[in-house]
Amino acid sequence: MRITLAAMMLSLLIPASVTAHDLKQNLRVPAVGVNDKGELLFQHEKFSYKNWNSAQLSGKVRVIQHIAGRSSAKQMNAALIEAIKAAKLPHDRYQTTTIINTDDAIPGTGMFVRSSIETNKQQYPWSQFIVDSNGNVQHAWQLQSASSAIVVLDKQGRVAFVKEGPLTQQEVTQVIALVTSLLKS
Repeated sequence: MRITLAAMMLSLLIPASVTAHDLKQNLRVPAVGVNDKGELLFQHEKFSYKNWNSAQLSGKVRVIQHIAGRSSAKQMNAALIEAIKAAKLPHDRYQTTTIINTDDAIPGTGMFVRSSIETNKQQYPWSQFIVDSNGNVQHAWQLQSASSAIVVLDKQGRVAFVKEGPLTQQEVTQVIALVTSLLKS
């Protein structure tokens, strides 16, 4: 009885932010839409936004990077982004989708975050950038705040890999190998 009581007391001390995400291997990500901002487009030298939802994630192999709108979150998995660039993956069958939770930005930095996103969209027009002003994706997928999550999807939109927080160098290598394998199937 004491062990059960002690375990129950200990569980109350664990913050809710430590709870696991809601992304399941071999299943699609939970449905979510982003209507305030959404997908950043750059056409005819102008930026615009269109509504985005997770149903649009099938059709290509993807690495989704969900990040808080903070430079610390962006840096967590910078090594993976560099490895993706170096791999020169085919744009017709692969896409990086970066979802930026600007609701989870340091107050007063929103303008700088959006400027950084726009610069990246100009440099990597084949990549997809989703600006989530209300944190819809973080809430729907139950992701940690002030962090980064990496999700690999097969071309049917099913989860093949997921991890919150920084990837180790071994995990970066594993993700690149997995993406390369999924592109061959």
